[in-house]
Amino acid sequence: MYIALDRERALRDADELTRRFAGCAKPALYGVPVSLKDCFDLAGFVTTAGTRFYAQHNAPAREDSAVAARLKEVGAVIVGKAHLHPLAYGITGENPDYGDETQPRDATRLTGGSSSGAVASVQEGSAAAAIGTDTGGSVRVPAALCGLAGYRASIELAHARRLWRGGVHLSQAFDTLGWLFRDLSDAPLLASALFGFEIPAAARGASGKVRIGVVAAQFVHDAEPVVTQGAAHWAERLRDVGAEIVTFDSVFFEEALEIYVPIQANEAAKIHAAATGGDYSCFEARIAERLAWGAALPAVEMEAFRARLAAFRARTDALLREFDFVMAPCAPVARLLAGADHTNARKAILRYTTPMSLAGAPVVTLPANGGAGMQLAAARGADARLVAFAGQLGA
Repeated sequence: MYIALDRERALRDADELTRRFAGCAKPALYGVPVSLKDCFDLAGFVTTAGTRFYAQHNAPAREDSAVAARLKEVGAVIVGKAHLHPLAYGITGENPDYGDETQPRDATRLTGGSSSGAVASVQEGSAAAAIGTDTGGSVRVPAALCGLAGYRASIELAHARRLWRGGVHLSQAFDTLGWLFRDLSDAPLLASALFGFEIPAAARGASGKVRIGVVAAQFVHDAEPVVTQGAAHWAERLRDVGAEIVTFDSVFFEEALEIYVPIQANEAAKIHAAATGGDYSCFEARIAERLAWGAALPAVEMEAFRARLAAFRARTDALLREFDFVMAPCAPVARLLAGADHTNARKAILRYTTPMSLAGAPVVTLPANGGAGMQLAAARGADARLVAFAGQLGA
């Protein structure tokens, strides 16, 4: 679950906290052990982005990334650099360079990705919380499959706070970051500590009642029974806390994956072209193929896809003005078996997650038994209201 781990350094950092904050108020995450996804620099460590290629070509980082510096500022102890799907370009957690990531609680199941080591570190208990990234679902899906909570920030929030300095992007149009953690009640503390916003005392809608839109049955036609049961469980639980549950027409969500895939591939190819000289064969075959395809996409086609992205985002913005939150499953499946053929898993899962990726929306993963977690999303910029509401649903 860790690509790089220095226990002695982590212990020294923990001891140093008592000196740094002697006689001062303790910061929000004082002494909390946190793992850092290995696409962010940590001084003294090589950033691999989950590949042997970058492990061999990158020098040890000379300074902390912005997110690592922020974690230290709020008192967290970074315990190590966590495993990930290569280049953060996958949803299963399989990695031919460093090994596939399986769940500490059940080694027959993959963690999901790309924040695979992050979620494993929390499930195992070596980290109380973990920094992950989410482009197409890389916080939401591992959290769901591992029975944990997750939070991905609004895309503008992640970039406005400049937390990507010293980080390896996958696709700037969709990249954001956030947390994996155990209990929803921790969401407000973790989110506010990382991003510096205030948490409201209440998360009620304009009418005084929270209105939540849920995807129509036709959208989840391919979902396993345990997933639909998880959705029903959460709908009932939300009604119990006074929310109004309304089904909305989610037909337009079907367009999301078709827009997302080429933009992601084109941007990823540009990001990694400098280091590879445009020869992507140094990465595993499926990722190399995606990168080569993305690099070859004509500019006129990319302009058309970006126009469709803008139209899709405008429509989703309208939806998120109509409802306080919207809810959908994180994936049609509740488990990915280790060693099985998951060739078709990426397309099936991304169909569920990419609508909110295109929207740039903040999302909390609501954990459910058996790996059937739900996405609870809010309008861009409504992160504080979202995590406040989600925190009220915790233990």
